[in-house]
Amino acid sequence: MSDSSLLDRFTALDSAAVSDALDQLGLSSGVGGIRPQWSPAAVVGFAVTVGLEPRTGGHTGAHIATTAVERSDDQSVIVIDNQGRTDVSCWGGILSLGAVQRGVRGVVADGVCRDVAEARELDFPVFSRGSIPATARGRLQQHSTGEPVSIAGLMVEQGDVVVADETGLVVVPRDRAEEVAEIATAIVARERAIADEVRAGVPLSQTMHDARLAREKESIR
Repeated sequence: MSDSSLLDRFTALDSAAVSDALDQLGLSSGVGGIRPQWSPAAVVGFAVTVGLEPRTGGHTGAHIATTAVERSDDQSVIVIDNQGRTDVSCWGGILSLGAVQRGVRGVVADGVCRDVAEARELDFPVFSRGSIPATARGRLQQHSTGEPVSIAGLMVEQGDVVVADETGLVVVPRDRAEEVAEIATAIVARERAIADEVRAGVPLSQTMHDARLAREKESIR
């Protein structure tokens, strides 16, 4: 399956369905608390990872995350590990502009951002723990690009499939992505069938029960 086709399959899913599929495979089922900052949004793409740490002084260089933006393309989601800090921004308006110029699909940060209005004007999805005006300059430095990072305890490697929406964040290991997409697609079909029954007046106790869900789980496997 091509990369584009794979991302198309995940774009048709939400984080809950992907989480259920990951659960069935014994993989990490995702995290909450990292939300879109300017409107209901969803983003799917391959992770381009950035690791940050407190500034320790020394020679100044390129601003944080700029190298990740330059390495990204129209299939990328930039994933920033700032250890959940909420006292300093790790993403801002000029970074959003640069990312849009590269076609980047969005950014997911375990931290907070600023310049939310600019991201909104650019129609650029920003997922984070919140917002703050405090700049990263003089406070943060980048220690890695393209290396594994941790987002709220969820490990993310370069090239993993990232799915973020209003519910939360899930990350699919790249080598399991096709398998997860297949299972999640079957889960969505099952839940639509249940919803149709509910709309037709079938009692919830008949449409949703453990025996039925267990059988369908086994059939997916």
